[in-house]
Amino acid sequence: MIQASNVTLRLGKRALFEDVNIKFTEGNCYGLIGANGAGKSTFLKILTGQLEPSKGEVIITPGQRLSFLQQDHFKYDAYPVLDTVIMGNQRLYDIMKEKDAIYAKEDFTEEDGIKASELEAEFATLNGWEAESDAATLLNGLGIETDLHYKMMSELKASEKVKVLLAQALFGNPDILLLDEPTNHLDLEAIRWLEEFLINFDNTVIVVSHDRYFLNKVCTHIADIDYAKIQLYAGNYDFWYESSQLMIKQMKEANKKKEEKIKELQEFIQRFSANASKSKQATSRKRALEKIELDEIRPSSRKYPYIDFRPSREIGNEVLTVTNLTKTIDGVKVLDNISFIVGREDKIALVGANTLAITTLYKILTGEMEPDSGSYKWGITTSQAYFPKDNTKDFASDLSIVDWLMPYSPEKDVTYVRGFMGRMLFAGEEGVKKVNVLSGGERVRVMLSKMMLMATNVLLMDEPTNHLDMESITALNNGLIKYPGVILFTSQDHQFIQTIANRIIEILPNGGMIDKVSTYDEYLDSDEMARKRQALSVKVEEEVLTEEE
Repeated sequence: MIQASNVTLRLGKRALFEDVNIKFTEGNCYGLIGANGAGKSTFLKILTGQLEPSKGEVIITPGQRLSFLQQDHFKYDAYPVLDTVIMGNQRLYDIMKEKDAIYAKEDFTEEDGIKASELEAEFATLNGWEAESDAATLLNGLGIETDLHYKMMSELKASEKVKVLLAQALFGNPDILLLDEPTNHLDLEAIRWLEEFLINFDNTVIVVSHDRYFLNKVCTHIADIDYAKIQLYAGNYDFWYESSQLMIKQMKEANKKKEEKIKELQEFIQRFSANASKSKQATSRKRALEKIELDEIRPSSRKYPYIDFRPSREIGNEVLTVTNLTKTIDGVKVLDNISFIVGREDKIALVGANTLAITTLYKILTGEMEPDSGSYKWGITTSQAYFPKDNTKDFASDLSIVDWLMPYSPEKDVTYVRGFMGRMLFAGEEGVKKVNVLSGGERVRVMLSKMMLMATNVLLMDEPTNHLDMESITALNNGLIKYPGVILFTSQDHQFIQTIANRIIEILPNGGMIDKVSTYDEYLDSDEMARKRQALSVKVEEEVLTEEE
């Protein structure tokens, strides 16, 4: 058990947290959520002891061990991989090193023998004899192959270091586990392994994540940071989101009825208070009026943009035909005879480890790049809007946001564009910001604004969820579910793909493709597709080895 008691943290005059009281108990996984800047990561640092609160204290059950995911990827560069994982239980690691130092002595004394026996007893209690095998199991589960286990951390790639640090946090069955964005930079298989690990983990888990699918999969409770307080809810993220929306709706409806009753009573009092025969009744109604209180609806501090794509023209039956597209980049064939036909009701997720191939396909379909061979044809009723993964060149301008959007607006009116921008969280003077100084999230919202203004019936979107907070991702997700046109999109957000796509096209490592009409979960669970992917991946590796020989 870990508990925050009257925790307050002030940053200058602003209170990030104010008298927070919350208890996290064994057997539960808590998703810590809140708007950007609400203090999710900061609260985790308070729980770990990395940050002292202005007031209050953190209470941990005596004897329980707390573990958390390290964020400094270079901290352990001087250590071997296995040692780094075992450091997740610092006491165990210290015992191992102390034992080794004693046994390495040339002049081994009786006192050394007594000390060594004491250490051996504690070592056994901490499951020290299984430490290396347990660490290796965690690493293998996360996709770190055995040949890397004895390398130095400095020799690993950034994506591999992330996995090792995650294994470190999980090592030794900690009583309390704190994870800040654990799915960042993880591949799909590693995420799925982590989900299963946490589902079967019996102790206390507190996790911060922007991955809604992950939160839905592992969380038993949601801890919501809002207005400097933390409110606890039972259930996963979707349950919290739907129930909070329903609660606000119900409160609004209840208040509406109360407002109607107040109006009715006020009218009666006004009409009959001067009438002697009715004065008594009017007085009683006045008393009734005084007793009616409107429930205060405190809207969340979260801000959801309004995202709604509405095509100006209905799409016809002929949308897109792709025939034998081939493209080689830097000597590598990224697309190899790609062919598919897009229907008028298709919402296609383009997936695969080779993101360069997917981006290349988008660039060809939008005319930014020519294929080496093959062709594509858009239907005459179609109109396309493209969201590129890299929008740097789009914003290499000193235009204001309003001026940048104006060419795409059906109404060349500043007021119209500003009203549109307000829905996308660019209020007041933010509209005169220069586009070349915008943050990553602001750029994405401006790009989405452009696409909405264009009112096309086909959307091509290459990683549109990058740089967005959870609120904006949710709004975009809901907007694309409602969209009546055709979508071709790519995303690393599992729930995004699962709830939007009705067809999956995977671009394979060899430049080929697998095309299947299904949801994302159905596709991932398909043994047949998995076998195809594996066979083709092995084939590509064999071809590479043959060429090297």
